[in-house]
Amino acid sequence: MKVAIVHDYIKEYGGAERVLEVLHEIWPEAPVYTTVYLPQFLGPHMERFKGWDIRTSWMQNIPYVGKLISPIRLVTPWYFDNIDFRQFDVVIVSATGAYFPNLIVRDPDTLHICYCHTPPRYLYGYPTARNWQNSVIGRIAAGFFNHSLRQWDFVSYQRPDYIIANSYEVKRRIEKFYRRDAMVIYPPVNAESKIKNQKSKVPGKSKNYFLAGGRLARAKRIDLAIEVCNRLKFPLKVFGRGFADYDSELRRIAGPTIEFLGEVSEQELSKLYAGATALIYPSEQEDFGIMPVEAMTFGTPVIALNQGGVKETVIDGKTGVFFDEPTVKSLMEAMKRFNKQIIMSENCIEQAKKFSKERFKKEITNFVNSKIKL
Repeated sequence: MKVAIVHDYIKEYGGAERVLEVLHEIWPEAPVYTTVYLPQFLGPHMERFKGWDIRTSWMQNIPYVGKLISPIRLVTPWYFDNIDFRQFDVVIVSATGAYFPNLIVRDPDTLHICYCHTPPRYLYGYPTARNWQNSVIGRIAAGFFNHSLRQWDFVSYQRPDYIIANSYEVKRRIEKFYRRDAMVIYPPVNAESKIKNQKSKVPGKSKNYFLAGGRLARAKRIDLAIEVCNRLKFPLKVFGRGFADYDSELRRIAGPTIEFLGEVSEQELSKLYAGATALIYPSEQEDFGIMPVEAMTFGTPVIALNQGGVKETVIDGKTGVFFDEPTVKSLMEAMKRFNKQIIMSENCIEQAKKFSKERFKKEITNFVNSKIKL
């Protein structure tokens, strides 16, 4: 069975790239088609894709392409619409909501499956990494281009034979924007190996700090966690690489109890999860949200905004605490409520096991095998 994998671009390491890794584990001989591959931006994760058969586009050779990830989406529909996949039996598209990778050409007998992380957030009013609507140029450009991009996006999602959503939240978005049904297969979290290696809790280790981080993008609302920990004088460790404007804003508002760690390796992140009192996760309208599940893997509860896919992973009062509004007041009340509750680490671990990597591999493989035409 000849399999190809398609991914929008590889420049940062997040939940979508974790899915891409596991897809490649299942089909290690499959070439990965993408617009650009920029390992120099991956920090401690740059070795993860080494040795893969990664096939990039002509955009790979554009000078300073790393700074042009957003504007080159205007030409990516033509790129994907001109890749010929007719030699493959199966094409699996990992669609991050950026570049319309479902616009591929394939034989009618080629099985085309899309694993949808989310429809493009910037096209449908969901919070994004940057506040482009605050810019006059951004609003003008959006008004000029977004109508055409939404049309491309709709057409692209009519092409897959089957769509898989990474959460019921995203399944509802797919039904709303594309009038397509989708089945849900939650993304993988390597819970078993982490529990085995870290034994969830570090014996005798004092859990004396809160944790926040990931991609320090504006939609993640790390500013709320910083503001609240400033006021309550709680120690907060913030990890991850930030966008320039938002990163500088976070550092500017941070008080003496806030520590910025930058990008960290998997081993370092495991230690941070294991040693944290709780993960603060204020992300707005999250598609799935892999970090809360990772935290629970180590028996660490989650304080999360009650929106999006996180409602499918965190259990209020059992594995964490929800707050209802993306405001300092609402998060502060949740933090105080959290400090009065007893959340058992065993409950967090059991909940995390539902999202294991082995479960993902089994469900994806079974799905493909049940649909393939050979």
